Amino acid sequence: MGAKLNLVFAVTIILVTISSPSHGYDPLDPFGKITIKWDLILSSPGHHTVQVRLENMQEYRHVDKPGWKLSWHWESKQVIWDMRGAETTEQGNCSAFASSGTLPHCCLTRPTIVDLLPGAPFNSQVSNCCRGGVLTAMSQDHTNHVSVFHMTIGSFPDDSGEFTMPSNFDIGVPGYSCDNATTVAPTKYSTDKGRRKTQALATWEAVCVYSQFRSSQSPKCCVSLSAFYYRNIVPCPTCSCGCSSSHCVKPGEMPPYLEQKHDPEEEVSPVVECTKHMCPIHIHWHVKVNYREYWRVKITATNLNTMKNYTDWNLVVLHPNLKSVEQVFSFNYKSLTPYHNGINDTGMFWGVKFYNDVLLQAGKIGNVQTELLLKKDMGNFSFREGWAFPRRILFNGDECVMPSPDDYPRLPGYASSSSSAVFSFVTILFCFLLHLFV
Repeated sequence: MGAKLNLVFAVTIILVTISSPSHGYDPLDPFGKITIKWDLILSSPGHHTVQVRLENMQEYRHVDKPGWKLSWHWESKQVIWDMRGAETTEQGNCSAFASSGTLPHCCLTRPTIVDLLPGAPFNSQVSNCCRGGVLTAMSQDHTNHVSVFHMTIGSFPDDSGEFTMPSNFDIGVPGYSCDNATTVAPTKYSTDKGRRKTQALATWEAVCVYSQFRSSQSPKCCVSLSAFYYRNIVPCPTCSCGCSSSHCVKPGEMPPYLEQKHDPEEEVSPVVECTKHMCPIHIHWHVKVNYREYWRVKITATNLNTMKNYTDWNLVVLHPNLKSVEQVFSFNYKSLTPYHNGINDTGMFWGVKFYNDVLLQAGKIGNVQTELLLKKDMGNFSFREGWAFPRRILFNGDECVMPSPDDYPRLPGYASSSSSAVFSFVTILFCFLLHLFV
């Protein structure tokens, strides 16, 4: 019997683990991925023209600055002679070509490619390049979720000159892992205003997926709760993202100047204000007003990271009443229905361009907020049992730590079900003992 129970427990743990968004699968975005597509456009001995296309196919997870840094491993002795729309971070040792009069763009076995910055010379650009490696989420901005660059590939003098697809791809963004490229149907291109189609000689595709656990072993945000009918604020759980240390800064202060100086091309570790939860991002959900047919919620996102502004931030909220959103103030909003099954309980919020699309670093103006007006679903609506509070909240695609359901704000005089169960058990136990000894 014990062995069977252990087996059931082990299977349960495995199922929970593989379905967790922190391990590469996100149930709120089951088809989310970043694809790397290679199109072989022209090919002759020792000379190959390739187009590479990175496409962010995730609903709400974007690639922010400093952007992607694509790398791979050449399987044969290949070099990059020329690039448009991107560049390698290093040239490498090209001494084998010293007598040719012209050196290749890159001779490394494992080159690292970065997108060109906005404003790059026109003759270095191609369509969908030059955004500094930023890839927006499809739901938030479907016009900038693709990056493209062109390469001319050759070989070292002692190589056969045949084109060989590289392996071991990496997009250089924390949390992502990529598989090796596989052959797919050749990409087709429209010309002459769509009247004619041409196609690549061959096309390969590699897929990259995100894991929150790979990105960071500690969470990046937490949630606190309050309601007009409850006198206390339920705070973020203590040590949600870490415990207080000497590396945090007191509210209103800034980190030392040496910590503020950093390479703009590198991701900076957060330096947060000293709190009990130690999270860079704090989300607060407040049940504000109760009307006869509607209810109102206020959401506030506060940046406690003194080292970073969050550009094009977004929030994803899971709540059953989001199917009846009447109005959203000062934020953009889109309903997410990943399974197209009629269940509409997930929504995405993001800032209005040039108004609050940047969540500024910690300080007096380091927050953004909105209010939601929701129509009551009379069949399900209730302020009891924490129904008015979200089931899950994600910031920039990362899961936030929620308070324990036992701590959720409760209606006055209404105990939680767990508290009632404990009270009932204690009462029954007391009566039983009283019966034994009296």
